[in-house]
Amino acid sequence: MSSLAPMEGADSLAKKDGNAVPRHVAIIMDGNGRWAEQRGLPRAAGHKAGAEAVRRALQAAADAGVEVLTIYAFSSENWRRSDEEISDLTALMRFYLERELKTLEKERVRLKLIGDYSAFGGELVGRLERAVERTAGNTRLTLVIALNYGSRAEIAGAARRLAEKVVAGEMLPSDIDEKAIESELQTKEFPPLDLLIRTSGEVRLSNFLLWQAAYAELLFLDVLWPDFDEKTFEGALERYAARQRRFGGR
Repeated sequence: MSSLAPMEGADSLAKKDGNAVPRHVAIIMDGNGRWAEQRGLPRAAGHKAGAEAVRRALQAAADAGVEVLTIYAFSSENWRRSDEEISDLTALMRFYLERELKTLEKERVRLKLIGDYSAFGGELVGRLERAVERTAGNTRLTLVIALNYGSRAEIAGAARRLAEKVVAGEMLPSDIDEKAIESELQTKEFPPLDLLIRTSGEVRLSNFLLWQAAYAELLFLDVLWPDFDEKTFEGALERYAARQRRFGGR
């Protein structure tokens, strides 16, 4: 990740309206494979180009004053891909952890993880957890990486933990409400999700932040993820700022 230098135009967007900039943005990063295919390149090249797009999105989010950026890096369904592609993805993850950790620390970016990332094995899990620990005190922006994440499994896990509390006599069934469920979700420490972006022209959520997206603004872009840049992100924020959020009230 290059140094998070100010992006022209971002400050004016943030100051234009106190509600113009979403506190929490999530991205379904789709289109790496198609990007590579269009260029006659292996899928690994698409994933590498996609990793560079993450750097640009992080740059733009920090410049605009976004508090939390959550990216869907590896879904629980991605294990259905070929062994070669999974190996490429994990190798790329390891490479960027090594290369970018110092920059995250320098630029005050906190790293957090959601999902059952233990499935990636002890060596990579150790690297991930050390990166989380080393950046824990950073406050400029929180980068949340969803690894081996599935929203249905997350909600089921929350329900299971609440049921265990009922059985243990720690709460009554009548105590289980939306607030109780949210308190058991992996995103409980983050602001509510304001904007969810999906690239590549696909129009679905793919088991990503289903509960959290209940009142988020959804934005589906035709751009393939490796082509996502600061200007694309700024355009997404402008479209978000132009919307009226009613939360079902009118």
